[in-house]
Amino acid sequence: MDQIALYHRNSFKCSKITTQNYSTSFSLGILSLNKKFRDPIYGIYGFVRFADEIVDTFHEHNKLELIERFEHDTYAAIKERISLNPILNSFQKVVNEYGIDHELIDRFLKSMKMDLNKKDYEQLSYEDYILGSAEVVGLMCLRVFTEGDNTYYQALKPQAMRLGAAFQKINFLRDLKADYFALGRAYFPGFELDKFNEQKKKQIELDIEQDFKAGLEGIKQLPRGARFGVYVAYVYYYSLFTKIQSLSASTILSERIRIPDFRKYALIISCYFRHTLNLI
Repeated sequence: MDQIALYHRNSFKCSKITTQNYSTSFSLGILSLNKKFRDPIYGIYGFVRFADEIVDTFHEHNKLELIERFEHDTYAAIKERISLNPILNSFQKVVNEYGIDHELIDRFLKSMKMDLNKKDYEQLSYEDYILGSAEVVGLMCLRVFTEGDNTYYQALKPQAMRLGAAFQKINFLRDLKADYFALGRAYFPGFELDKFNEQKKKQIELDIEQDFKAGLEGIKQLPRGARFGVYVAYVYYYSLFTKIQSLSASTILSERIRIPDFRKYALIISCYFRHTLNLI
């Protein structure tokens, strides 16, 4: 292995460690992908996670300055095809090798910047935020899975966007308490703490259900090397969704809902048999 190849390999390992440290569920999903897809998806996740950490975690620093520097360094890495930041180096490799549209990166970073100032969302800004924070990330991954086949990519694009939206909306419900009380954010349009009741919760759940249905249709059409891994992520989030459905609005506001790790592993086993028997 030559030295530059070793550096790129090291960069992807940093992205993999980042994924493992921040998300058990996504780590399990990526491990369920064909080996050729794992490093590229780690590269995308590492990039997305670092940007998210800037706006959600670095409260004692100038977040705007940091996200703008991150944006500048991202595009420099893509242009120069190298970065001393291993997370950005692995991401630029994915962008350049799979032809990820720069517009997707622009939209993602735009949503991250929205988190710096915007606290309450109306319908249009809510949709704009989800497009940038989740739907375009699904499209980045789809570029990897379709391996340069633009016709295939375009055919699955709507479903990939809906699946990304479903995942993000579940995150909003799961993190409703933390987002509102710790970060002062309310993503759902017109959200008022004292008016969040069973009816409001049901309306949100019906919307998510439709996204999940469309997303599952897209999963069925993915190449086999990607299908199982994405299905694992789908099943995990759908299990989280059904758990949230079973709880009251007041419970959602008082605690962060999660799936225990032992349950996640059981879900993977179930997914494997359904996938193997073509029962998805």
